[in-house]
Amino acid sequence: MPEALATMASPAAVSPGDVLLSTHQVTRAYPVHRSVRSLLRREPRRRLLAVNSVDVSIRAGRTLGVVGETGSGKSTLGRLVLGLERPTSGRVVFEGRDLTVGGRRAEAVFRSAVQVVLQDPYTSLNPYRTVARTLGEALMVHKIGTRAERDDRIDQLMTRVGLPTDWRDRRPGQLSGGGRQRVSIARALAVQPRILVADEPVSALDVSVQAQVLNLFADLQAELGLAYLFITHDLSVLARLADDVAVMYLGRVVEQGPAEQVLGDPAHPYTRALLAAAPTLGRRRETTVAGVGEMPDPIDPPAGCSFHTRCPAVLPVCSEQDPETRAVHSPAHTTACHLYARTPTLPAATPKSS
Repeated sequence: MPEALATMASPAAVSPGDVLLSTHQVTRAYPVHRSVRSLLRREPRRRLLAVNSVDVSIRAGRTLGVVGETGSGKSTLGRLVLGLERPTSGRVVFEGRDLTVGGRRAEAVFRSAVQVVLQDPYTSLNPYRTVARTLGEALMVHKIGTRAERDDRIDQLMTRVGLPTDWRDRRPGQLSGGGRQRVSIARALAVQPRILVADEPVSALDVSVQAQVLNLFADLQAELGLAYLFITHDLSVLARLADDVAVMYLGRVVEQGPAEQVLGDPAHPYTRALLAAAPTLGRRRETTVAGVGEMPDPIDPPAGCSFHTRCPAVLPVCSEQDPETRAVHSPAHTTACHLYARTPTLPAATPKSS
């Protein structure tokens, strides 16, 4: 990496694999508006559990891939990690600090440490601002450098993501989809983050561009030591980038572990169904799983295991009891499925005190 770009790396001293951010039994519930009829009948207010008791960890220099169908809760989890929403219950811990009770100073540090790359580069950039102004604004908001230093940093950022520096005065409408997404990535890098949350960052791009952007993510991680929370419904994307995988269904993590184990030897029937329906990178973008029917209403999920109405391996107990999370194949590979009822149950996650 050129010496001029070395200053873009995170200054924090961490070892690869150290936990930077973790969620502990995080739940996000949204109240459902009641109809006039339900009010007259005095029916109890219902809730939509978008994220339900989720434990995940994002580690330095590694990629946690979160996968699931539309409505599984993966984007809501991303917003909770970003601090854009507060959990209904549970904790989000960053470097030992509980963000749900942190003050303004802790929040300011967190805002620069965790950045986002959104799905659609066509709407995430202001169409009236040039590339230089978009990147410069991020530096100004976080009070990074003098005007001359910010001007130099803009060139560094553009070079880092593969954009010619003579495109400084171009606006988003003058760039391709891949070019716009590179600007979005450069904007996220401007404040020297330690974690990038990437929410479906290649799904809106042409097939020919997707591999280039994924390669850019991999290069940035290798050179800058970034950690990623990579949200997608495309398992082929995770096969390229993820070190660890969490599979979500109706707000819950149903399987989690090292990517080679989850993708190579899946334990949960839902993960197997996702893999069976997985397209080649970019060839198909359906978000339903073929052969197992439609996802239930998240406002009124099934009793017991929420997947039992679609599961090809359903047992009588599945409609009666929630499955417990158990280790399968290795201590790091876990699943919530009654098929593994004879394996040891994992203890509930207990967050370390900060």
